[in-house]
Amino acid sequence: MSRIGRKPVPVPDAVTVEIAPGNIAVKGPKGELRQTLSAEMKVEQGDGAVTIARPTDRGEHRALHGLTRSLIANMVEGVTEGFEKRLEIQGVGYRAALKGKKLELALGYSHPVVVDAPDGIEFEVPQPTEVIIRGIDKQLVGQVAADIRKRRPPEPYKGKGIRYKDEQVLRKVGKRA
Repeated sequence: MSRIGRKPVPVPDAVTVEIAPGNIAVKGPKGELRQTLSAEMKVEQGDGAVTIARPTDRGEHRALHGLTRSLIANMVEGVTEGFEKRLEIQGVGYRAALKGKKLELALGYSHPVVVDAPDGIEFEVPQPTEVIIRGIDKQLVGQVAADIRKRRPPEPYKGKGIRYKDEQVLRKVGKRA
């Protein structure tokens, strides 16, 4: 294996990394994450960093190298700082409330929409029109946020619905009399 494409991921002192063939486990103050990696990428630990090396400079190896590095960097960031997504709810009568670990949404349907928090995910509702999703797994946090947004995506005429914080919704004019 050549030294083509080595790119280190810095690892803080509070984080321990265990590398096995095809697997990596990262343990930190907020929890532990495990990930299956491609057997073609060579992952090594040393000098306070994890280094990923690719076997050749072909396109698929370069892409896999970047993916592997990003996955490991996100795992290290997740177990040290964690990730969060913020959602805004807009519309008359649209609101969110926390019932234990479950998120209860009033979105204009005849019934409340209840979202269970998967393992490793926490909901926070600082205001009835704002939801914060927190966790250590970046992919899971993003997926839960997308699933909640899918319950009532923002519509283009009045802008009502669930949107990401600072998301721009293109508004349409509508009919004119």
